[in-house]
Amino acid sequence: MNIKGRILVSVVPLFFATSGFASEEKVEWSQVPEQVQKTITQHLQGGTIEEIEKETEKKYGIVYEADVKKPDGKKIEIKVKE
Repeated sequence: MNIKGRILVSVVPLFFATSGFASEEKVEWSQVPEQVQKTITQHLQGGTIEEIEKETEKKYGIVYEADVKKPDGKKIEIKVKE
């Protein structure tokens, strides 16, 4: 086996191994649990939610991530564990 073959064999299993650690999907506000909605709302500081994702992480479980645009134009992320 040449060197290129060895590198390919080494990288491919690593790619498949890391792909199982987390998944994410865009969700609508109505799909976010009430307690998570409450926490996000408390931290908006006058900002508006641009997008919400539901992430399933092996280490932390389900985490909701809200991308928020604040009144001054700055963007922040609010992450809340379910």
